[in-house]
Amino acid sequence: MTPTSHGHRALRWTAGTVGALALMALGAAPAGAADPAPGVVLGKIAPIDGVKPGSALSVPISFTNTGPAALDKVWMEFDVTRGLSHTEVPSNCGRWDGQAHDDLPAFSNLLCEFDQPVRPGVVYALEKPVALKVLDHSLYDLLRVAIWGTEPVSEGGFEPIPGTAPAVKLVERPDDTPAAPGSARPDGGDFATVDVTAENTADFQVTGARLEGGVGDTVPLEVKFTNAGPGWVLRDGVSPAVVRIKMPAGTSVAKSAGFCRNLGSATYECGMGDSWVDEHGGQTYDFKLRIDKAVPGAKGSVALAGKLPRPFDTVRSNDTADILLDVAGAGATGGSGSTGTTGGSGTASGGSGTASTGGSGSTSGSTSGSGTGATGGSSTTRSTGTTGLSSTGGALASTGSGSVLPLTAAAAGTLALGAGALLVARRRADRQR
Repeated sequence: MTPTSHGHRALRWTAGTVGALALMALGAAPAGAADPAPGVVLGKIAPIDGVKPGSALSVPISFTNTGPAALDKVWMEFDVTRGLSHTEVPSNCGRWDGQAHDDLPAFSNLLCEFDQPVRPGVVYALEKPVALKVLDHSLYDLLRVAIWGTEPVSEGGFEPIPGTAPAVKLVERPDDTPAAPGSARPDGGDFATVDVTAENTADFQVTGARLEGGVGDTVPLEVKFTNAGPGWVLRDGVSPAVVRIKMPAGTSVAKSAGFCRNLGSATYECGMGDSWVDEHGGQTYDFKLRIDKAVPGAKGSVALAGKLPRPFDTVRSNDTADILLDVAGAGATGGSGSTGTTGGSGTASGGSGTASTGGSGSTSGSTSGSGTGATGGSSTTRSTGTTGLSSTGGALASTGSGSVLPLTAAAAGTLALGAGALLVARRRADRQR
């Protein structure tokens, strides 16, 4: 079994989020409306698994006009997440790319106009399948296809760049079984979302630290989570990684990092602000620790945790790291001073860990990883001698991120809506006035 052929169903949108997408992108009729009107209905598109990074991918697309009359034109939209790329842009299509923002990963959008009659009850297909390139950082990606019988309107001022490749046309497929009229969306359009899984890996890592100071000092603690790649990781509505941090004995948390919650027993569980993490991205967690007393051999830990599987992560020796504390007068901790993973059992605290990318877009005072390729090493922090910081590390010190591991409902819903849903919307009522 390849590292990714495991059925990453955490990516699949729930019925609720798909319903939200239908309402946003396709202008569904208001609640209490009659049965869906006939319209254009997409044929089934199977999930795509086991593609190779760097390879080309062809996706056949078909649809049926289930209405009573011919359509003069149809419009189709093809959105892909950042691990996929459109290889060419036909002259009857326009393309725009979007950077990661507002809880959405980077994406690429292609909108095509087919200026030819579409007869009722007939299955149509693109004369050439949609051509995509699987990029080197592809791992879990999404292809979203939408179709309309009336022209969609760009929202937010985005103007597609016209293509220069030969125009793509529609061809009839008379031997194919037409879709049922009742399967059209309320406004007569349709959409489908397809999982695309590449045979790739992503190395999740944590970095520990070495602290030095005296009793009464408050010292900074910085630990890191890094996705060393080569693949990026996308999850649906949950943090891509969960990091469990156990503080050294004899210390207390004066200030907690963002995206962290206090589990008690001097242990914090930390997530990320987005549902994805780019290759070489990650999260830095900054704490302030007060040294309350000298405990010989005091040592904390950093470990990947959580319940979601990480079959794409085949290197487990860097899933844990030490937090070493040297207190003046208490004797040195940790022998040689290495705070990297020992490589022994390589077992992460809390289970198998979770995944989803996020290099950019982190908030609440956290900083995004710089992509230095941490390998479970350490940083050394000396006390500045400051004292008297008010303690904010108690049982409620989650820094406002109570839903740190599952993202907020709003963030998860925004991701589920997809790139195209934010940029293209139907204004059917305006067009009928």
